[in-house]
Amino acid sequence: MLRAMITAMMLWAGAYGAIAQVSGQGASEAWVQIEARPNLTQAEARARAWSATLENVGGFRLESGWYAIVIGPFSREVAEAERLRLLARGAIPRDSFIAEGSSFATPFWPEGGIAALAPAPDVARGGGPIAVTPLPEPGLAAPLAPAALPDETPAEARASERALSPEARRELQAALQWEGFYFGALDGLIGPGTRNAMADWQAARGFEPTGILTTAQRAAVTRDLRETRESLGLQLVFDEGAGIAIDLPTALVAFDRYEAPFAHYRATSADEVQVILISQEGDRDRMAALYDVLQTLTVVPVEGSRALNRRSFRIEGADRQRETFAYAELIDGAIKGYILVWPAGDERRRTLAADALRASFQALPGALPDDAGGFGDQRPDLVAGLSIRTPVWAQSGFYVDGDGRVATAAADLTACSRVTLGEDVDMALAAKDAGLGVALLEPRAPLAPIGYARLATTGAPLRSEIAVSGYSFGGVLSAPTLTYGTLEDVRDLTGDDRRARLTLAAEAGDAGGPVLMPDGAVTGLLLAPDKGERALPNDVALTASGAALAAFLSENGVVVEAADPGGMLDPEDLAISAADMTVLVNCWE
Repeated sequence: MLRAMITAMMLWAGAYGAIAQVSGQGASEAWVQIEARPNLTQAEARARAWSATLENVGGFRLESGWYAIVIGPFSREVAEAERLRLLARGAIPRDSFIAEGSSFATPFWPEGGIAALAPAPDVARGGGPIAVTPLPEPGLAAPLAPAALPDETPAEARASERALSPEARRELQAALQWEGFYFGALDGLIGPGTRNAMADWQAARGFEPTGILTTAQRAAVTRDLRETRESLGLQLVFDEGAGIAIDLPTALVAFDRYEAPFAHYRATSADEVQVILISQEGDRDRMAALYDVLQTLTVVPVEGSRALNRRSFRIEGADRQRETFAYAELIDGAIKGYILVWPAGDERRRTLAADALRASFQALPGALPDDAGGFGDQRPDLVAGLSIRTPVWAQSGFYVDGDGRVATAAADLTACSRVTLGEDVDMALAAKDAGLGVALLEPRAPLAPIGYARLATTGAPLRSEIAVSGYSFGGVLSAPTLTYGTLEDVRDLTGDDRRARLTLAAEAGDAGGPVLMPDGAVTGLLLAPDKGERALPNDVALTASGAALAAFLSENGVVVEAADPGGMLDPEDLAISAADMTVLVNCWE
């Protein structure tokens, strides 16, 4: 309540245009106001305390009679970026705000006058976003080498520990956590958990486990964390186009382009780190659609946790190549978030970068328009410049019973990390007859197909017309197509009557599809082309005979249903019947 009253009083004073009395101080200057006190003695004490943990601390008397403690001066946009940076680190109060220099009167801090303040940090522009060079971490001077520091007695170590700022204590806890010794909150309070972590670190390094680190030991324990932070080049990036402020590893990524709804930050090193900011106008439905799309991208591994809520979503994925974290939320009619893509095997640096993104992420006004970046390279396997995950290979199959089991051509299914019908129906290999060239798949979850195959009780007569239903082009088309041909022989070229020979101009994706008679009965399964040394003419194809297929299915627990004798179907009806049973079988890496 008191802070709200202070803030209201200062806003009132600024609204009436207090005239600045400081030489060289202009209305264009902006400051981050962090506190105000009603009298000079209190204000000087607080300014002195803030100066121990922050750079560029100043103090001014206000026309209201109160005394403001501020950080600056900056330009307006850098002041806002600095406020966000310090808020993300918990270094300043949450109700800190931007104040114009024109609202201040006489300076009272620092003691050398306002000219003693350090200059504002540099701002580098590049392609739209602004990268704000970070100020030194409050209270965290660069550690000296342990050899350069004298030994301390436990009493001296405890005294030097008491002199640490809250921020320095939090960094010590973070360093102990980084080394795998501390698992509590980074609260800056040195309690039993922190004491035990310090003792464990001392024991692991061959020191006496007193639980009180000397100055040299503190320098040693924080060195690795500091060096890793420096290697990442974490900086607050103020991306005005996307309307996002966020800490990014600028030593590893650089702004590349806008391609709605993404702002792409490409890798600048062999680490192949990527950051993609998400920014678009939208509602819950559009956010849910984006959530589904992201899971089809190659940069988002299949394995990992997912969560979609009313106002946000989170996606985690990991495989042998990369680890990815994606987050977005719905804020004031816009979807804002980010995707961090990190190479596998670099868990500690990834965790540090991910924590920085998570802690600093701030949604700002504005969003990328739907046509931001133009239309780029328009390909069906790309979404806003990101590749869609595609299977290693795809072929056809068909349902053989009402439980959703599928017959398909035999292939190296054991090499697939995942086999699906379409994009997302997971299947398991139930049985395989390599000699015949067929396989049986069963669903991992209950499945109820619209239609399934009825097998012909007698074989088709020679030279009769047949049709194969299949995904000829591996799923490029959304529905199977019918390819017509003729039955040339009830045996294959070696005389094996378990296979028949067709005259048929089939594509590779047709393999595994049902061979249909004109009445819709299934008389076989199209086999995959022989990949051996002998290549058959393009119009020659082989099929597992209906009798051999029925025997294979029965041996593996499928109750085969015979087709009822009937007349010829119209081509349209045959296509509908075939589409109800035919499926796309995908093998994923």
